[in-house]
Amino acid sequence: MKNILMLHGINHNMFGKRDPAQYGTITLDEIDAQLKSLGKELGAEVQSYQTNGEGDMCERIHQAFTDKVDAVLINAGAWTHYSYGIRDALAILTVPVVEIHMSNIHAREEFRHKSVFAEIVRGQICGFGVDSYLLGLRAAVSAIK
Repeated sequence: MKNILMLHGINHNMFGKRDPAQYGTITLDEIDAQLKSLGKELGAEVQSYQTNGEGDMCERIHQAFTDKVDAVLINAGAWTHYSYGIRDALAILTVPVVEIHMSNIHAREEFRHKSVFAEIVRGQICGFGVDSYLLGLRAAVSAIK
């Protein structure tokens, strides 16, 4: 069984309540349930973690390195566009990292078009709502093989 860590960033605890035009009405718990279900089908255990604290996110990434997870999925939210601290923490990992966004970040405000993680992640999936997560999980499992 592969061990995959799903990292949810800032404000994601508000999914289902915030900006339904961009994020739909699905909650974080519902996203995590779908990831766990698909993970079982793919032979992977998915652990999810959400924080609104940038330092806490870095600490959890450090723990993933120590725990030797097989892959990491990350939707860092707004941190994607400016957090060099999270970028540097992700760069420590030696496993596939897949960046995920529910909305199409390239069709939104200009500041969202750039990801500071882009150069270090295996790939990015955006614009498909909850399916971005499921596609990201499939990509991570494939990248492990």
